[in-house]
Amino acid sequence: MAGRRSAVFVDRDGTINVERGYIARPQDLELIDGAGDALRALNDAGFLAVVVSNQSGVARGLMTEEDLAVVHQALEDMLAVHGARIDAAYYCPNYRDGVIERLTRDTSCRKPNTGMLDAAAQDLGIDLASSYVVGDDVTDIELAERAGLPAVLVLTGKGRDSVRTLRERGVAVAHVAADLGDAVRWILGRRSRSTAEAGGS
Repeated sequence: MAGRRSAVFVDRDGTINVERGYIARPQDLELIDGAGDALRALNDAGFLAVVVSNQSGVARGLMTEEDLAVVHQALEDMLAVHGARIDAAYYCPNYRDGVIERLTRDTSCRKPNTGMLDAAAQDLGIDLASSYVVGDDVTDIELAERAGLPAVLVLTGKGRDSVRTLRERGVAVAHVAADLGDAVRWILGRRSRSTAEAGGS
């Protein structure tokens, strides 16, 4: 769609940073090797880099949204060292079995539901038809399936366990990548091939 931009929706924990459960402190945040360079490559290629992350630790009472904001700022600072940026970050604090009552009711934002993607597309003018989802969890791949986007599963974080689960469920994955850097190379290569084919038609 003219005037709209392509995005890569990227999971956070286990995809950009090392999976360590509910991260409530910047001290527990560690970039996965190559993640900063991968996001910079997306930035340079003109893709919007949009984080979409389930953060049920808020509803569970394990952290606050203020804690999340501090962690996210720390993540941005780490990425900036690599010349990379996140264009937008969406998170879902809701969880049906949480202890914070106001966050137990509406879970439409929680992956694999498409609430975060829908909000980002509206807010940022994203062309979903030319966008991708990258993550390490089954919910990331199921999110892509529900939204009709190509899904890239990374083998960092929970990725290796997710491969088996997805195979058992018969859920298709467009590409399995070693890590975020590998995922980004595949996405950029796919776009280059599509552009070349369009130019030759």
